[in-house]
Amino acid sequence: MEKPILKSMQTEEPAQEQFQADGPAQGTLRINVTANVGLIPIQNANITISYTGQPDNTLETVTTDSSGQTGPVSLSAPPLSFSLTPNSPMPYSEYTLNITAPGYEPVTVSGVEVLPDVTAIQNIEMTPTETARDDRETIVIPDHTLYGDYPPKIPEDEIKPIDESGEIVLSRVVIPEYIIVHDGAPSDSTAANYYVRYRDYIKNVVSSEIYATWPESAIYANTLAIMSFTLNRVYTEWYRNKGYNFTITSSTAYDQKWIYGRNIYSNIDRLVDNIFANYLSRPGVRQPIFTSYCDGRNVTCNGLSQWGSKYLGDEGYSAIEIIRYYYGSDMYINTATAVSGVPSSWPGYNLGIGASGDKVLQIQQQLNRIAQNYPAIPRIAADGIYGAATAESVRTFQGIFNLPQTGIVDYPTWYKISEIYVGVSRIAEPG
Repeated sequence: MEKPILKSMQTEEPAQEQFQADGPAQGTLRINVTANVGLIPIQNANITISYTGQPDNTLETVTTDSSGQTGPVSLSAPPLSFSLTPNSPMPYSEYTLNITAPGYEPVTVSGVEVLPDVTAIQNIEMTPTETARDDRETIVIPDHTLYGDYPPKIPEDEIKPIDESGEIVLSRVVIPEYIIVHDGAPSDSTAANYYVRYRDYIKNVVSSEIYATWPESAIYANTLAIMSFTLNRVYTEWYRNKGYNFTITSSTAYDQKWIYGRNIYSNIDRLVDNIFANYLSRPGVRQPIFTSYCDGRNVTCNGLSQWGSKYLGDEGYSAIEIIRYYYGSDMYINTATAVSGVPSSWPGYNLGIGASGDKVLQIQQQLNRIAQNYPAIPRIAADGIYGAATAESVRTFQGIFNLPQTGIVDYPTWYKISEIYVGVSRIAEPG
């Protein structure tokens, strides 16, 4: 049964005059540029920024540093209220980026979505000239799902049947390193398949499905639903058991929206790094719950209402309270104990000044390897002793990769170091 509508959801939407009275706002954009093989940051890449639809009217020109990153660029955005109220005018500004760098094929990204009061992060991968198939890669980011017109989700049961042979499901919940995203409906054989790092996939979907300006508890609740939805597909081998060679699709009718090349947001980036191993469970059910959700305005469903979750967050509900409001009081947050594609799992405690041993040595060795690609990170003695130099190296790493600069290796920092270490060590991505 559809959940009752909150009182605040029933109020009249603010008049257009109120939106106009809010006045223009500012958003921030940061751009990260790397080679598409080996996670090599590209220094001195030249980036021009223009409004989408006015590509010849350059607003800003920026270049990347030794970490392949630009500084924060302040850009105009619509009033904050647009992204906080359904059926408003477009709540984000769209920008076009043209990226060039010696030895690499140019890249154009059109439709980068800049919201007010949050930082948009646009990651760019460039192809070396000698391996390029085309003269220029052009990425076009379509409308956000809460603003554009997308087909509604076809209803599915939240718990999938389990084949007694054991072939339909994995033996335990594992966070995959990669998932394969089919960029279209399942039956569309012309749609491309993309290998996407699991955390990058989740960050992309959250940025595509809700607005980063919403209350943190609402973003957290939606992220949990998106992760559980995804891990149910992984755990049950849903599409592979139907004869397909992918994990999930980008079709909103069958799955959730993933957009090739789109920007994400810094607050979503940090949140996912903190909770990426979580999913939603019910007592006595081993598989992650298939958590249906919808916008709650244009489409209703037997699951989480995205706009409803936003209003619950406004009223002070926590993430788990929002989850239980829509899915019931027996839903709880579980954590996968196995994470694929990392040298070793987090030790279960933070590493800081005064720590010593093999875990510290491992972090030091990994940071030194990462520093070969990211020279802003200070090299350190790999002696297994966590001193001031190690803390400074960690702090610099955290600053580059959008983590709080504490100088302490906590859960998200451990796994981010692991992710980047694997990225710089790998010669080529799977294909």
